[in-house]
Amino acid sequence: MADTETAPLTGKALLQKVKDLPTLSRRAKAKQCGYFTVRGGEVRVDVKGFYDALLAAQGIRLDPESGKDGRGREATYKVSVHKNGQIVIGTAYTSEMGLKPGDEFTIKLGYKHIHLRQLDKD
Repeated sequence: MADTETAPLTGKALLQKVKDLPTLSRRAKAKQCGYFTVRGGEVRVDVKGFYDALLAAQGIRLDPESGKDGRGREATYKVSVHKNGQIVIGTAYTSEMGLKPGDEFTIKLGYKHIHLRQLDKD
């Protein structure tokens, strides 16, 4: 079969294709899913791009671009209690979760932890 460059698979199509190729090697799976280039007659398989696409298709982001706020700082996933006793989460986290003003949560206190559970919008 001749190697032809096509747009690489992403999302659910990528996951399904990988499931359909259980016996192939990682490189062969990457190539079958479109993660390769042909330069000067040489086929180069983009295994890293393939892995990144697999992680993204499963909803896993190792290096999220949305983790920065408008001031150039990165979200650290750490907060501290202010002098007035409040804990502020911040827009970097709420926007990453897709939260909007007015979204409601229940608060459950545990031993040294707090659970926030978003209420359904009915």
